Amino acid sequence: MLKVSGLNTYYGHIHALKGIDLEIKKGEIVSLIGSNGAGKSTTLGSIAGLVRSQSGTVTFLDNDITNMPPHNIVKLGISLSPEGREVFPALTVHENLKLGAYIKNDKRSIADSYERVYELFPRLKERIKQTAGTLSGGEQQMLAIGRALMSEPQLLMLDEPSLGLAPNLVLLVFELIESINKQGTTILLIEQNASMALSISHRAYVLETGKITMEGLAKDLADDPRVRKAYLGA
Repeated sequence: MLKVSGLNTYYGHIHALKGIDLEIKKGEIVSLIGSNGAGKSTTLGSIAGLVRSQSGTVTFLDNDITNMPPHNIVKLGISLSPEGREVFPALTVHENLKLGAYIKNDKRSIADSYERVYELFPRLKERIKQTAGTLSGGEQQMLAIGRALMSEPQLLMLDEPSLGLAPNLVLLVFELIESINKQGTTILLIEQNASMALSISHRAYVLETGKITMEGLAKDLADDPRVRKAYLGA
């Protein structure tokens, strides 16, 4: 479904991504784990067209999307729920979700997307007219994910969805990620909570200082002593 080949991305003179290769197959949950500053968010930004790459290719469903404008990438079926949620605080829950469906013109399709999101996140339906800035952190995270789902993406990219959440909400968010995947959405997940990420993923990559250093089945990486020592606190 998605293939990243030899991707190099710079921030000025800083070489953030150093020729990374990764692949995601339809129906998978794939995790990208690594320490802060390893290049995880840059990887998602490069795929989404938000960060320009200097060399390498990103291919999605046989389309070369390398450095394609972000709105065109969304139209092809990739959506990003960014780190920090980035909801629009002065807009209501319903209005935030509507922005996620900006590529759609069909009212029936938009209504179906609302229905799906409110079914996944009943708490958002209860707060439909509430402004996003007054929501709790967990509710804002649900809204960010829901907004990303409004375009009906084939590939959903999640950047640190559990960041700053209470433990009970972390469990809820991961349960929701699994539910979204079971409904047919492929997921690329960045998550500081490596243990939880690996527990729900099919495969995973380890990113260190801009390079992929390990890859494999998530359960195998979870058992690898190097991964356990560096990311799982073992």
